[in-house]
Amino acid sequence: MRAETGILLLAAMAFYAPLTRASQSTPEPKAHVIPSPEARVDINHASAEELMKIPGMTWTWATRIVRFRPYRSKQDLIDQGVVTSAVYDRIKDYVIAHREKQ
Repeated sequence: MRAETGILLLAAMAFYAPLTRASQSTPEPKAHVIPSPEARVDINHASAEELMKIPGMTWTWATRIVRFRPYRSKQDLIDQGVVTSAVYDRIKDYVIAHREKQ
């Protein structure tokens, strides 16, 4: 009987081992695609609806960006307290701040 118990134990381990390894593995990070400068959204001229197309943007943050214009650079979003650093980190690669020509 001991041989049969050992075989059953090995069979059970072989079945459950891949399941435990799969559940412990970390998911592969998604590739971060940075848009070209022409495809970025201008925070000085875009509407709140246009800002909503940015991944990670919420309606609240989009309306704050519109309300506190104009910006010299996109860094002003942080410097002026318009968005949090976590929000800025999510959107910084998708926005640009064009200034009016004087």
